[in-house]
Amino acid sequence: MSRIEISIQKQELRLLSDEGREIRRYPVSTARNGLGELSGSNCTPRGRHIVRAKIGAEQPVNTVFVGRRPTGEIWTPDLAARHPGRDWMLTRLLWLSGCEPGFNRLGQVDTMRRYIYIHGAPDSAKMGEPGSIGCIRMRNEDVIDLFDRVEPYTPVTISET
Repeated sequence: MSRIEISIQKQELRLLSDEGREIRRYPVSTARNGLGELSGSNCTPRGRHIVRAKIGAEQPVNTVFVGRRPTGEIWTPDLAARHPGRDWMLTRLLWLSGCEPGFNRLGQVDTMRRYIYIHGAPDSAKMGEPGSIGCIRMRNEDVIDLFDRVEPYTPVTISET
């Protein structure tokens, strides 16, 4: 099984083989509020996680998700203009679950209950710099590529370095 490493400092996601060989590297955008595990913080949680669920297989590029369900909308600049301030989750979702009780699992620090995803974002969203409200944003073509390469329970590590 492969594994995912996300560097907050570098704003990148690396997909690694079992042997630790880099398979792919993608630019990402993590939380503009920085790192943190507390519910309601709008921060990206650190530590060891797994991909708990893969959502959106076979959906068109720019499919809009709300509550992990496709809304029937396809993101366009016009749709965005009609919904300013909306947090766009597009194309595919990889729902993360923490593996460290008391740090990123259970209680007020539960990554899964915080609905933290690796997901697609509008083309206008800048990658390589923080900008999300906790999730890990990717370009749509990159999230499709990653989605197709990983399975549920793929390990994910989110670190500062």
